[in-house]
Order: sequence, then structure tokens, then C-alpha cells
Amino acid sequence: MKKPGLLLVLLLVTAAGGWFSLPLLATFPELQLTTGTGNVSRGAYLARASGCIACHTDSKGAGAALAGGAPMETAFGTFYPPNLTRDVETGIGGWNLEQFATALRHGRSPSGKPYYPAFPYEFYTRLSDQDIADLWAAFQTVPPVAQDSPEHQLEFPFNLRRGVYLWQSLYFEAQRFTPQSDKDERYNRGKFLVESATHCAACHSPRNRLGALDDSALYSGGDVADADDGKIPPITATALTEAGWSEVDLGYALKTGVKADGDVFGGSMAEVVREGTAYLQQRDLNAIAYYLLNRSDRPAKPL
Repeated sequence: MKKPGLLLVLLLVTAAGGWFSLPLLATFPELQLTTGTGNVSRGAYLARASGCIACHTDSKGAGAALAGGAPMETAFGTFYPPNLTRDVETGIGGWNLEQFATALRHGRSPSGKPYYPAFPYEFYTRLSDQDIADLWAAFQTVPPVAQDSPEHQLEFPFNLRRGVYLWQSLYFEAQRFTPQSDKDERYNRGKFLVESATHCAACHSPRNRLGALDDSALYSGGDVADADDGKIPPITATALTEAGWSEVDLGYALKTGVKADGDVFGGSMAEVVREGTAYLQQRDLNAIAYYLLNRSDRPAKPL
């Protein structure tokens, strides 16, 4: 074989080896939960706070609860939120608690395939064992719906799911939520809700070309245009204070969608309120507002 041909073969073999070795780049310790008993009411509340209902229910299309959401248009293509009902064939009826926890904690399916980060497991990884058990208990009460979700319609190379292993190795860290010891209970409750359950940074922070959060500019505003409101606004403490937000006004707006000046949220934020934060207790909404208005605007550790 001539040298150019041999070199080409070696390059192809090396590339193939690298491609099939990608799963080894992002490995996680074996997941072991310390609780298996969940609280249905608490889980249903957390599901609302976490956006599960909003994302996985096609409300505009009068779809059944958690049977699959409306298409999500992104810079990478269109994602279709899957069926989370107890249907065995098209939903999660064949899963167990550990598999459910692995999806939330590690971004992996029961077969070991990585989920695209359009599913915000980079935030849900902070949920406690009890949080996950509660969510699982709540999902077990949802009637099964036999409804397949369409395949994601993504541009090359993002349609190659194996590449998500590389994304996870670069940008994703499995971790638990840790309260700040020098802060009070209200601050830490708000911190948990903002940084984990409600995952505010997912929309209100810029991302790089591979869809990873810009850790140096968390909460400084999203770089994706919102259909109704233009760019997603910053929600740093400085930006909120300069815009005239108070804790009371922000807590009220998250409950009702109505701002202090009488205007209302539009675009994606209107859906967040309608399907999520409107169901939260006022003390939790106030905790979110308190945390956002009092957190440091300095670059933080990666979420």
C-alpha cells in the first residue's frame, strides 16, 4: 500500500476509535439514592416549579398532561419534549426510580444514551434524593398516554447524539445543591429554586456556540431572541435594582405575570408564569426575589 493510502487508513482508524470512545469521556459514579419513599404533593409542587408541566405538555395544542410538549425551536434545530406519562411503550412506564434519577442527575437515558442539554439536567443534578423520590411519586399518579414524540430535527453535526458525550465531558458536572453557610434560610431557599428547580440561568444567561452557559456572565441576559420581548433581559441584582424592581414587586410579578408598572410579561416568560411560578407559594416566590436581588453579580463558580 502506498504511503498516502496507509496514512488515510490510519487517520480513519484513529477517527473511528475516537468516535466510538466518546462515551468514556463523560463517566459518572454509580448512582445510589438514600430514600425510596416519595411525597406525591411535594413532588407535584416541585414538578410545577421545575417546569416539567410547562415543557412536557402541549398546552396550546390541548395535549394531555406530560404526554409530550410543543416543539422547541433553537439555534441547533427543533427539539420535541418527550412523553413523561406512565405509558410503557412511549413514556416512562418501564422505568424505575434509579433510572429516573440517572436522567435527572447524569443526563442519561436507561439505555445509557446522553440527553441533549435542552433537557436542563445541568440544573436538576442539584436536586436531593428526596426531591427526586417526590417527583417520581408524583409522576406515578399521571395517567398513561400512548403518544410518541417526533424525532428531534437538528442540524449537522448536532444530530449526532454521540457528540453529546463530549459536550458533557467539557461542560457538565454532576453535583448536589449546597446551601451557603453564611446566609439565612430565605436566601438559601431562593438560591435552590433559582439555581436548580426553576433554572433561571437557562434562559437569562448567554451561551457559547455549543450551547454551554457562559459562567462569567450568569444572569446577564439571554442571547436568544424572544418572539415577543426581543432579547431575554438580565436578572442580576444590579440590573433588577436599576430597573426598579423590589422584592415585593418581583414576587408579585412571578405570581401574576403583572409588573409593577401594570404591564405584563410577554413571550416565554408569560408561559413560565402561567405554567409554573403561578402555582408556587408566595413565600417561595419572595425567596426567589430576595435571592436575585441580593446575590453577588461577580462571576460565580459554574452552575
